Amino acid sequence: MSTKINLNRVEMPKQLPEERKNNFQEVALGYTEAQAEYEANRCIQCKKPKCIEGCPVGVEIPNFIRALREKDMFEAVLSLKRKNSLPGVCGRVCPQEVQCECRCVLGKKGAPVAIGRLERYVADWERAQEKCPRCEILPPTGKKVAIVGSGPAGLTSAADLARMGHGVTILEALHEAGGVLVYGIPEFRLPKSIVKAEVDYVRSLGADLKLDAVVGRQVGVKELLESGYDAVFLGIGAGAPRFLNVPGENLGGIYSANEYLTRVNLMKAYKFPEYDTPIRRGKRVAVVGGGNVAMDAARCALRLGADEVHVVYRRSREEMPARLEEVENAMEEGIIFDFLTNPTKFEGDERGMVKAMQVVEMELGEPDASGRRSPKVKKGSEHTVDVDTVIIAVGTIPNPLIASSTPELKTTKWGTLVVDERFRTTMEGVWAGGDITSGGATVISAMGAGKAAAKDMDEWLRKDGKWS
Repeated sequence: MSTKINLNRVEMPKQLPEERKNNFQEVALGYTEAQAEYEANRCIQCKKPKCIEGCPVGVEIPNFIRALREKDMFEAVLSLKRKNSLPGVCGRVCPQEVQCECRCVLGKKGAPVAIGRLERYVADWERAQEKCPRCEILPPTGKKVAIVGSGPAGLTSAADLARMGHGVTILEALHEAGGVLVYGIPEFRLPKSIVKAEVDYVRSLGADLKLDAVVGRQVGVKELLESGYDAVFLGIGAGAPRFLNVPGENLGGIYSANEYLTRVNLMKAYKFPEYDTPIRRGKRVAVVGGGNVAMDAARCALRLGADEVHVVYRRSREEMPARLEEVENAMEEGIIFDFLTNPTKFEGDERGMVKAMQVVEMELGEPDASGRRSPKVKKGSEHTVDVDTVIIAVGTIPNPLIASSTPELKTTKWGTLVVDERFRTTMEGVWAGGDITSGGATVISAMGAGKAAAKDMDEWLRKDGKWS
């Protein structure tokens, strides 16, 4: 007797747009137990699950879903954490729609299983418990590894290496651990309590954490290797901003998205007046860019009191790299999208503060190297838009501090570190992964790099071999 499969996924409950745009509380509310069970029962448990192939860290997706629907929550947790040490983060910010979920066979005739939402449910269930089982930790090897940076790549590498039995120390330059997870992603999308819980889990595996430790200034990579560490992993991200390089970009009231989001998130401007963080609370705000960072900045500006927030993007909606979910959330909240528009100049007032933005309209030509159609200026389309705050969200580049202080590390013309397919750098005993090697990318891709690097580091440390 055949069983009819429900092809319609359970939608995620959310705060109403008119409520959430006035607060920094999490927008997505998560599944109830009944909703999670219902959604888990849609999984048909494929004999050759393609969803796993789409996951950069190889999560045992059918296993954790089967355990969830059988109400074996401890096994669901273990099935997740055997491959992913940050499920609470990934369940919220990972682009599952273009990774695991797009491989789900149910997606051929209907909606794929909501893998990310189920991952979040299991992670949140675990965090609510007083005690949960921990993945196996192998006997100590006597080897020591320094992990530079506590973002997604560093935390993943640290967790895997600690479970492999190596002594792990995480060196973080900021006063809070989490990297881009704490300074870049807003509270309404990724609560800081979730990040702290994930960091605490990595520490529970045996990893030591040192904050305010600036590698490249207080200590060099070479000094780490000379001071007793057998290997080093560099996961420092790409925290330096890109700009448009147009006239007037140095006016007051113009921020890079990095600075703006750091002030909002890490410096707690979202908790005003409890934290009186200096930040311009503009009334007419323009955010330049079309990625997730642009969506985050625009939605933060709205919550900080803006009357009108525009996302200015030089291509069309179809070319936007931001997640569909984030674009939809922004539109529901009243963010205005100015597609096929590009700034050419900023104008200031007598105090040196931005007051207007000159823009041109664009039209799309042939696809470029990224596969997106290249924008070109539409003649005679120049016009001026009044603004009092501008946030530039057009990408990031690596901070050059470590590379400039370590000549043994080769870099590309974009400032990223050169690594091979094993994530080995050009300096013996040093690996790197995440945005420092790829440029700005996703949290899960950085985690995948950290996991792959940890595997190679473990093999190298156990062999005591020479760089090859």
